[in-house]
Amino acid sequence: MRVLWIVNVPTPEASSLLNIDSTPYGGWLTLTSRVLSESDEIELSIAFPQSVDRQKYKLIKGEKIDYYPFKPQNKLNSYDEEELLKILEQSCPDIVHIFGTEYSHSSIFSNICIKNNIKFTVSIQGLVSVYSKHYMAHLPAKLMNKYTIKELIKRSNLKAQKSNFVKQGVIEKQVIMDSKYIIGRTDWDKACTEQINDSAKYFHCNENLRSSFYDGKWNINTKETHSIFLSQGNYPIKGMHLMLEALFIVIKKYPNCKLYVAGNNIYKNRTIKEKLKLSTYAKYIISLIKKYNLGDKVIFTGPLNEDEMKKMYLKSHVFVCPSSIENSPNSLGEAMILGVPCITSNVGGVSNLIEHEKEGYIYQGDAPYMLAYYIEKVFKDDEKTISLSNAAIQKATSTHNYIKNNFRLIEIYKNILQKGTDEIC
Repeated sequence: MRVLWIVNVPTPEASSLLNIDSTPYGGWLTLTSRVLSESDEIELSIAFPQSVDRQKYKLIKGEKIDYYPFKPQNKLNSYDEEELLKILEQSCPDIVHIFGTEYSHSSIFSNICIKNNIKFTVSIQGLVSVYSKHYMAHLPAKLMNKYTIKELIKRSNLKAQKSNFVKQGVIEKQVIMDSKYIIGRTDWDKACTEQINDSAKYFHCNENLRSSFYDGKWNINTKETHSIFLSQGNYPIKGMHLMLEALFIVIKKYPNCKLYVAGNNIYKNRTIKEKLKLSTYAKYIISLIKKYNLGDKVIFTGPLNEDEMKKMYLKSHVFVCPSSIENSPNSLGEAMILGVPCITSNVGGVSNLIEHEKEGYIYQGDAPYMLAYYIEKVFKDDEKTISLSNAAIQKATSTHNYIKNNFRLIEIYKNILQKGTDEIC
C-alpha cells in the first residue's frame, strides 16, 4: 500500500538529509512514521513545505521513506499547484493522508485528490475555526485593540491574531466539508467535525508521542518540591494569565513554590529594542507578574528540545495545562506517561485523556482558584499523588501505545481503500 503523508514540517530524518536544523514541532510524527514505514504492508512518502533547491531536492530518499519538499506559500498567498500535482504523480499513492486542516496546501492537495479520484483522509490536530472562539478567553476586553510597536508594524495584535485563526478556519471548514474520511481521537473533535460535515466517516485513532517519553518514570523522592511546570505560555490560548492568578493563591501557603515555563524569558531585564519587540500578551503577563509580586517565583526556561523537556517534566512536582481550548494536548500525554502528577482545565477533548480524581485533576477552566486548590492537594497529599501518578502511566501507556495506534492507522487505510481508487500514475 503506497501512502503519501502531507505534513506541515519535515521530520528529523528529512531535515538531516536537507542539511537544515530540525524543527521542535511535530515530533510525534517521527515515531509514527518510523513504525509505519517498518510495516511490510506500507510504502510511505512524506511531502512538506520547505525552501530548498528545487532541482537538487525534488525527491529525497530516506532509509525507508521518500520525502518530497515543496515550495512554501508565497507572498501572493498561493502555492504552485502544478508542483503539488507532480508530487502526487511521482509518489503514485493509493491513499493520501493530510495532517492538519487549516493550511492552504491541505486545501490544494485535497482538491487535487478529488479531481483525480484519489482516496484521501484528513487527521484533526487542532481546529482553528473553533479555537478562534476561545482565543481571547478570560482576558480583559481592553487588550483586544492594543498594539505594541512591533504589532503595529506587522499589524498583528491580539485582534488580528484571532482574525487570522478565523481566516484559516475558512480553509479548514472547506477541507473538512470536502473530506469523506476524517481521523480524530476525542469526543470534541468528533462533535466539531460532525457539525461541519456530518456525512464524512469518522475514524478514531489515538496519537503517538515523541519516542523518548516512552522511557522513564517520575519519582516523588527526586522531584523539586513545590515546583509547577507549564509546557508553554506564549499566547492566550495556553492560559498562562490564569496560571498566574492560581500561583498567587498557592504561594500564600507554599511561599517556596516555583513556576517553570518553557519558552523565551519575557521578564528578564531587557534593552529598549528588546522591549519594543514584546507582544501585547507578553506585556500583560509581565504586568500580572508584577501585580502579584511573582518576579522571583516565575522562571522562563528558554526553548527546550525533547530531552530538555523530559528532564523538566521529571523534576517537577506537578504539570499544569491551563489552556482555554485544546483537542488532546501532547504535553499532557507526555506528562502522564512519565507519571508526572497532572492538573488540566476541562476544555476540548482533554477529558478523553485523563479521568478526574483517578489519573489527575480536572478543573473548570475559568476558575483559577480551583486550579490553586488542586495544586495544593498535590503538594500536601503524597499518597494520593503517587496513586494518580501510577494510574496516569497506565492510562497514557494504553492511549499512546504506538504499536496499537499504528495497527489501527493501517486498518483505517485499508477500510478507506476497500472500494478501490484510480491513481493518476
